[in-house]
Amino acid sequence: MTGCDPKKALVLVSGGQDSATCLAIAIEAFGGQNVQALAFDYGQRHVIELEQSRALCTLAGIALEIMPLDFLRHLSPNALTDFNQPITVSDTDVPSTFVPGRNLFFLSVAGVVANRDGMADIYTGVCQTDYSGYPDCRQDFVNSINQSINLALNAELRVHAPLMWLTKAQTVQRMVALGKLEWYAHTHTCYEGLRPACGQCPSCILRRKGFDEAGIQDPLDYER
Repeated sequence: MTGCDPKKALVLVSGGQDSATCLAIAIEAFGGQNVQALAFDYGQRHVIELEQSRALCTLAGIALEIMPLDFLRHLSPNALTDFNQPITVSDTDVPSTFVPGRNLFFLSVAGVVANRDGMADIYTGVCQTDYSGYPDCRQDFVNSINQSINLALNAELRVHAPLMWLTKAQTVQRMVALGKLEWYAHTHTCYEGLRPACGQCPSCILRRKGFDEAGIQDPLDYER
């Protein structure tokens, strides 16, 4: 069994609000010198996600590794990797932005990286409370992939999803409590890939609703 340091953690970052919060949570728990970040280049619609991941990690003073997973865009059509596919939300099906297998592959790769670098804890920003219909953001999935990673690697890794049962408003409040609200100015949420953010896409609407419910001003700029 591979030995891992229980005092080191790996955080999956996407440049978004939730992963920025997880980064702050991990740094509070382990100290910045014991946290590393991992992002993925999977042919996503907006490379600005990676730019903001770099900005957040620079702000936090931690190392970032960007892992290429280009094969993801060839597996199944979706609006996040096919620039010509419209972004739609349905009451009866998953949104067009759902990338099948994304968190399955992300966490599997994270497990290998954590095992390689001797880290025992992995943080991901998935959330079931307002998971937008993505099946790989549920607690059952996290429990399953945690077990599978450890069986596959003969390791003792722990996958943490600290936002799993928080609303977006509660996530904002958690970031305020951590003293890192200003980090949100460097995050990217907009499905249209705009900075300032469009404020009208499903992702922007969900984010703004969370800030409104928390009664806190979003430091991110919006077009309207």
